[in-house]
Amino acid sequence: MSTSQATTNVFFSGVGGQGTILASNLLGQVLLRAGYDVKKAEVHGMAQRGGDVTTHFRFGARVYSPLIRQGEVDILVAFELLEGLRYIDWLRPEARIVLNNHRILPPAVSLGKMEYPPDIAGTFRKHFGENVRLVEGAAIARALGNIQVANVVLLGTLSALFTDPGPEQWLEAIRELLPARHHEINVKAFLEGRGAGGI
Repeated sequence: MSTSQATTNVFFSGVGGQGTILASNLLGQVLLRAGYDVKKAEVHGMAQRGGDVTTHFRFGARVYSPLIRQGEVDILVAFELLEGLRYIDWLRPEARIVLNNHRILPPAVSLGKMEYPPDIAGTFRKHFGENVRLVEGAAIARALGNIQVANVVLLGTLSALFTDPGPEQWLEAIRELLPARHHEINVKAFLEGRGAGGI
């Protein structure tokens, strides 16, 4: 992607256990190797019990703080629909969104205390139009044989927003950060996600 501003702000949102932090680590590895300054900060909301997990990720020629202010997110990577909607007010009007078409019911919904919002993808498209990429990350990961690689599927879709670094640099980061026994399935997940552009 073209970065006309000094710093680009990427916000990851998801639920504990979905691999949001690994995805942000892989993104950091790619961009550090490409020569960018990178800062990131993670917030865990009872992550081990399925609470929300977010990562503020900023990169550019020189980055002084890892925290993104509300209204300044350039790219949202949402691993779960409701967790994406929770941060819709954090986005710039021209923001790009990678949205996993996957629902994880929070306790309040499971207990009947609230309803899961309908058509979250439609809400995003109403505000951001063609900048929304809805991806069947969980379904693609299941088809590959491991739901845990859904994070790398989404990373593949995210990578398509960048003109530089190119795909081989992302694959190098996957091979560098992950154990060798997991390379094959994660490379497949990345490539499937990169081709999944949107639905």
